[in-house]
Amino acid sequence: MSVLPEYPNGTTVTVGMFDGVHRGHQAVLREIVDRARVAGRKSVLVTFEPHPLEVVNPQAAPPLLTSGAERREALAQTGLDYVVFLRFDRELASYSPERFVREVLIGRCRMRELVIGHDHGFGRGRSGDVETLRRLGATDGFTVDVVGPVELGGHPVSSTQIRRAVAGGDLATAQRLLGRPYSVSGVVERGAGRGRTIGVPTINLGGVPARKLLPPDGVYAATVEWAGGRVGGMLNQGPKPTFGDLRRSVEVHLFGVDANLYGQWVKVEWVERLRDVMTFASPEKLVEQLQRDRADAAAALSQLSADQRHVSHT
Repeated sequence: MSVLPEYPNGTTVTVGMFDGVHRGHQAVLREIVDRARVAGRKSVLVTFEPHPLEVVNPQAAPPLLTSGAERREALAQTGLDYVVFLRFDRELASYSPERFVREVLIGRCRMRELVIGHDHGFGRGRSGDVETLRRLGATDGFTVDVVGPVELGGHPVSSTQIRRAVAGGDLATAQRLLGRPYSVSGVVERGAGRGRTIGVPTINLGGVPARKLLPPDGVYAATVEWAGGRVGGMLNQGPKPTFGDLRRSVEVHLFGVDANLYGQWVKVEWVERLRDVMTFASPEKLVEQLQRDRADAAAALSQLSADQRHVSHT
């Protein structure tokens, strides 16, 4: 890990995985940015790749709400001066709380103020806690502040809560807790081309990380964004049993666009679930259902646009 430049007033730091960069995370990061600005410091998030549990207890490692690239994109919008990604391995896992604070946070990140969540634990076996940090702060010259959880509907916003919503197909709850639609990003790759042969061409999303959490398989209304535009569409996620293809894939039929997006990086947002994956007696029966799906997806996207216009005027 490189060393941040010297700053007269040092830095204000927070530490954590921040998977999802949800509303709770956003509130903490806004506070970091504001505190640093008032104190004339730089704001720093120290985070990890991969998830620490993937190293210390793989069986307990959760699926991810945001892949590495997705998390970087979300963090880039927070106003932080620096995001430090630490490679989490067995050596880093062995650091005592004292060593982590002194070598990483103070020695490399120039920390003068540390802001952490109320349930934060760190260091070997998560043996460091708030009292450990305050003791170190008194001897090593930094202050420690603890922020409470952000609540919505009387419950703390958490990555665990969002994972539960996504896994259960509750996209509305996931969006409310995230502060944005749940999405997946990847590179468009060539598929089998079946969609074009039946008049429903699709883009096929490749490179979806194995640890990325997807909602239940099915057909969804969706939006797709890339460097050249943003449109609505109809998403199929899962196998294609009508064609005997049992591989799980993510593909989207774009509305009103027949663009060549091969090799381009795109972001796909789930909007509304329309139905389960189904097996049809023939490709013709599938096409009939896809026409109904298209109408349902268009209606869902139209309602989304109306809701967004309503919010923008209130």
